Amino acid sequence: MNKNRDHKNTIKDALAFTVILLPFAAVGGYFTGRYAYASYTAEVRQMILEQGGSVDTLALISMAQTVLYTVFCAVAGYMLAGLTGLMKPLKYKKEPLLKTVFITVICGVLFSLDDPVFGKLIPQVAASYKSGLLYKSIDNLITSVLYGGIVEELILRLFLMSLVAFVLWKLFFKKYSKEEIPEKVFVIANVICALLFAAGHLPATISMFGELSFVILCRCFLMNGALGFVFGELYRKYGIQYAFIGHMGVHVVSKVIWNFSHFI
Repeated sequence: MNKNRDHKNTIKDALAFTVILLPFAAVGGYFTGRYAYASYTAEVRQMILEQGGSVDTLALISMAQTVLYTVFCAVAGYMLAGLTGLMKPLKYKKEPLLKTVFITVICGVLFSLDDPVFGKLIPQVAASYKSGLLYKSIDNLITSVLYGGIVEELILRLFLMSLVAFVLWKLFFKKYSKEEIPEKVFVIANVICALLFAAGHLPATISMFGELSFVILCRCFLMNGALGFVFGELYRKYGIQYAFIGHMGVHVVSKVIWNFSHFI
């Protein structure tokens, strides 16, 4: 009887958690569609218009897809995180918050080096920053903060990392209870998800650059994979809410630096 009550309470908590995040996900999904349209070549944009599409249509489709992703990954991820012990109380505490802010600022500064480092090696990177699309666009800012900071963390960390950890536990460490799951299970799950996070950016990378050279591949996995691992560590140690802050903050810090550097 108590188990059934606990299960119902968990489902209620998962649904409440999801409802709170849905407005942010919907807005993030809408602007992701707008930013995707702006990042397409003139030929692709013209083809979309000729087929009866528009910026708003693309944005609404993106919003609908994002809402569906969010509902599934938030609910399923919440449940899986609870099963593996990864679900922490959804409250902010001073010490982990300060550590998260410090890590976020450092990562944001490193992320802002994309232009001065890879811009010298990849002409398309330099051109993107010169056009201002990556740091001046409001669509890009909202996309990176809300879609990247919330939706991607729900998909990659709360859901996928929890799922991978659950599978590893049941396959190789099933004799251990939830409280006894070895830390290496979560570290391995984090590494796998960080690599998948980077790989998930490959289609957009190919679309942006029109090719996939060794340097471009290194940029994709270094910038996205390394940061994905950091966000996973924040989730593992402190809770998904800290991964939200870390991911959103990295984009905010880097864009502030880019705008300031181009302003001066």
